[in-house]
Amino acid sequence: MDLGVIGQAAGMFAVTNVDDLVLLALFFARACTAWQVVAGQYLGFAGILAVAVVGALGASLLPEQFRPWLGLIPLALGVKAAWSLWRGSDDDDEPDAAPGILAVAGVTLANGGDNIGVYVPVFTVAESLWVYVAVFLVLVGVWCLAGWFLASRQVVARALAKWGHIALPVVLIVIGLLVLFSG
Repeated sequence: MDLGVIGQAAGMFAVTNVDDLVLLALFFARACTAWQVVAGQYLGFAGILAVAVVGALGASLLPEQFRPWLGLIPLALGVKAAWSLWRGSDDDDEPDAAPGILAVAGVTLANGGDNIGVYVPVFTVAESLWVYVAVFLVLVGVWCLAGWFLASRQVVARALAKWGHIALPVVLIVIGLLVLFSG
C-alpha cells in the first residue's frame, strides 16, 4: 500500500470537509444522541462516495487526454465559492431542530456537491480509487469524533465557522488546477 496515496486521500478529505466540521459540531450540540449524528454522517457520505465513484467510472470512459479537463469542475466550484464569499452570500446549512439520522444524512449529502465535484476528477485519474474510498470512510469517523469534540469547545467552533469558508474556495481552486495540469 502506497503511503503517498493514503496521505493524498487524507489531505483531500480534510480540505474538502472543513465545512463539515462546523456542521458536525452543530449537529452534536443539538442532537438527542450522538449515534444518530454518526449514522447520518456515514449515510450521507456514503451517498457522496457512491455518486463520485459512479461519476469517475463513467468519466474514465473518456479518452485519457480529456480527463485533466475534469479539473475545471472543482476550479469552477472554487471560483463560485470565492465569488459568493466576496459578494457576501453564504449558505446557512445550520439545522433548526434536533437532527435525526435522515436530517444529518440529507444535510451531509446536500452539502457534498463540492466534494463530488472534486472527487470525480481525482477518482478518474487516480490509480488507487479504492484506497481513497477506504481512507475517506475511516476519516468520516475521525471527523465525527472531531465534531463531537468541537461541540463542547465553543472557541474552536467559532474559529472554524469564521475561517473555514475562506479556506474552502482556495483549496477547491488549487485542486482544480492540479487536476487540470496533471495531463
